[in-house]
Amino acid sequence: MTTTHTRTGRAPVQTVALLVGAVFLLVGILGFIPGLTTNYGALMFGGHHSEAMLLGLFQVSILHNIVHLLFGVAGIALSRSDAGAKNFLVGGGVIYLVLWLYGLFIGQESAANFVPLNTADNWLHFVLGVGMLALGLLLGRRVATRRTV
Repeated sequence: MTTTHTRTGRAPVQTVALLVGAVFLLVGILGFIPGLTTNYGALMFGGHHSEAMLLGLFQVSILHNIVHLLFGVAGIALSRSDAGAKNFLVGGGVIYLVLWLYGLFIGQESAANFVPLNTADNWLHFVLGVGMLALGLLLGRRVATRRTV
């Protein structure tokens, strides 16, 4: 099967991966903006002691923001091909579901909570994981695998 491309020359899976990547990039940037990130003075590199909260809800750290920035760059870069876009969405969905489980099983005050994660982060990771995985599988099912001879 081949992928149907839109007038822009992009398959739907590529467009979605580009949008998801752009959102991650934006979130990573917003995590460094005082005001949008409350308790900005308490922003730490990592660990559960960071009291900075993106939009007053999601616990963030410098490491957490960097992860969002890297995920955003990866999504934008991988959106350049059908297969890359599908892999970003499916792989990212799996990563976020694993991160959701990790957040559920470690305590918020645990030294293992190095990203850091709070309850709002955990449930956002669940929604992201399910959403990215579903979009990657549904939109990417028509991605043809090409073999070179």
